[in-house]
Amino acid sequence: MSNRNHYYLSVGDIRHARGADPALAWQGSSPDDLAAALQESLRGTGLFERWRAMQPDPEEVDMSLAATDPQATASARVADLHVDLDVVTDLPMRVVRPRLNWLIGSSWQLRDMRAA
Repeated sequence: MSNRNHYYLSVGDIRHARGADPALAWQGSSPDDLAAALQESLRGTGLFERWRAMQPDPEEVDMSLAATDPQATASARVADLHVDLDVVTDLPMRVVRPRLNWLIGSSWQLRDMRAA
């Protein structure tokens, strides 16, 4: 039995929401682009594997961070002066957080989390 969670996130300035490393950072321009990139990063291992390959000792990386959820969904919409990002997944925040950071750096904030 999986524990699906609904993460409610906020991105303050989507125009400047970029991860520190251009090789991992999101390069899109719209809320929909961001949601698609995040969804892809949660469903597959591509972003994780790129990050892992960049580590000094890739074999020492905690492989529990490679977890995926093929059913993960992400959607985004503009709300006032920020973007609301909704993510539904069975991945824990300790897996979601690094992927958000790789994609958009510290430009996001967790607003709420509930069972999905």
